[in-house]
Amino acid sequence: MTTSELQATVRERDGVAVIDLTGDLNSAAEDALNDAYAQATGGGAGSVALNFEGTEYINSTGIALIVGLLAKARANSVRVQAFGLSDHYREIFEITRLSDFMTITDDEDRAFSGAEGRHDA
Repeated sequence: MTTSELQATVRERDGVAVIDLTGDLNSAAEDALNDAYAQATGGGAGSVALNFEGTEYINSTGIALIVGLLAKARANSVRVQAFGLSDHYREIFEITRLSDFMTITDDEDRAFSGAEGRHDA
C-alpha cells in the first residue's frame, strides 16, 4: 500500500482555527499534526476544526494521535469539531467513541452553521 505523508495546514474561519489534513494519518503524521495543533491554538483559539476531506487513510496510530489531540484540547478547554470524514471513518469515530468528544459534521459549511451532520443509527 502506498502511503501519502500528511500535510497539515492551519487557516482561520469565523474565529475558529481550521486544520486542513491532506494525506495519511499514521505514525509518520505525528509531528505534522502536533505542529498544526500548536499553531492553531498558539494564538488562543478556543475552537479547532479538523478537516478530514483530504485524508484517505487513518490507521490505529492515527486514531491514537487524534485521541492525544483531544486530550490536549480538553486540558486547555479547546472545543474540537471535525468534518469531511468518509462514511467508513465516521463510523470508526463513532465505534471508538471519539465522536463523544467532538462534534462531527458532514462538511465545512455545516460545521460553521452549527448544523450537525446525519447520524445513522
